[in-house]
Amino acid sequence: MTVSVETRRSRVTVYAKSTAPSLTPVKPGKTHEFTALDHSMSRHSVHLVCYYRQAPTVTMTALKESLCDVLSYYPAMTGRLVKNEGDGCGEWMVKCNDAGVRMVDARADTTLDEFLATATDEEERQLAYWEDVGSDPYLWSPYCIQFTDFKDGSMAVGISCTHFHADPTCVAVFSRAWSETHRRALVTCPPFFHPWAFYPRKNPVPSSPHLSEKSTIPPPLHPPAMSSVTFAFSASSVRQCLADLQLSNLSPFDALASLLWLQISSYKSASLGTAQLTLAVDCRRRMSAPLPLGFYGNALHFFGVKADLSSGWSHIASELNRHVSGIKEDDVWSSVEWLHERSKEKAFQMYGPELTCIAWDNVPVYNAEFSPGAIPVYVGCRIGNVQGEGLVVIMAGAPGEGEEARTVIVTLPTDLTAQIYRDEAILKYGPKIMFSPNI
Repeated sequence: MTVSVETRRSRVTVYAKSTAPSLTPVKPGKTHEFTALDHSMSRHSVHLVCYYRQAPTVTMTALKESLCDVLSYYPAMTGRLVKNEGDGCGEWMVKCNDAGVRMVDARADTTLDEFLATATDEEERQLAYWEDVGSDPYLWSPYCIQFTDFKDGSMAVGISCTHFHADPTCVAVFSRAWSETHRRALVTCPPFFHPWAFYPRKNPVPSSPHLSEKSTIPPPLHPPAMSSVTFAFSASSVRQCLADLQLSNLSPFDALASLLWLQISSYKSASLGTAQLTLAVDCRRRMSAPLPLGFYGNALHFFGVKADLSSGWSHIASELNRHVSGIKEDDVWSSVEWLHERSKEKAFQMYGPELTCIAWDNVPVYNAEFSPGAIPVYVGCRIGNVQGEGLVVIMAGAPGEGEEARTVIVTLPTDLTAQIYRDEAILKYGPKIMFSPNI
């Protein structure tokens, strides 16, 4: 099946760019080092967009002022990439020099409600400005913050960064700290700069068969065009999924990840058999000495799950639950140590070529409250440079939808996206479809 993607006049216009420095100067000579996990993510980027209703204190001018305030807590964000010649290997590190983050001002020729109801996946991407690293990394800002005003006075705040610097949890925690600074409240989850938390153990056991296999797969010569669609499942929809599975102890993630895995796979092959899915799980709280939520950097553990898809949805959900609940700290450390052992080699594709799923539904993403009671009406997250079979991001649902509500953002080759957002097995649970491709 071949589909064509229609184009239409963009409703989002960028009209200004500037730089936001931190309010408090950084001490000379301060640097931030990267972990092996950070290095492994360097091919990708993270994009978080938070949508806000009109509020007296949530204005572009006021947000820019508080952004400079909160950046005083985050010297690594305002720095620039340099080679660490002192380690003898020339590894990348951040020189914390107050160069600032890129700011982008934009306007949308529509209201917030109209945008949420009619925007395509491409239009949502236009709310999170991003520039890939150029020929001189020292001149490049690893963070971009975009402010987009809607016609009704609402606003979208888009935060983009290189995955080299931070994972989605790290970006969400930053948005929360920014909102608390904006309200002149205590920063309840300050950044924790401690890359040595993922330095190999005294007696390392480097091993990751799954990542080792991924590292040997060459990138495609002609990668297909990718597009996205978002499914917003209400709490009642998720509860119905769990009831239909007729298994105890399953989580909303188990139900939705297995459903998407099964349905996506059914369009790729007429006969289903044993298949593999890559799972990415935040391991900050999975260590014997848990890392604080504010740990700055990457803390995603990637591992493979195999299941016989012909055995049905319940079997797949059970297998996902068994693997996620069975993650051992030694597995995390062995994977980190394997990455550390090859950190001087070129990074490979982490999101692809096989289908990948991020379990991000236990991270609070709706607590970036810039004005008392003014939480985001919706939060979206995308990963840049997804290739191969695609990516499924499962995150918490919008406020008011219930505790079990989940938002599922699916990025696939465009031909497959056109099929999956019309899939009857998914649509029977009544998810709200958002940001679909304009096909």
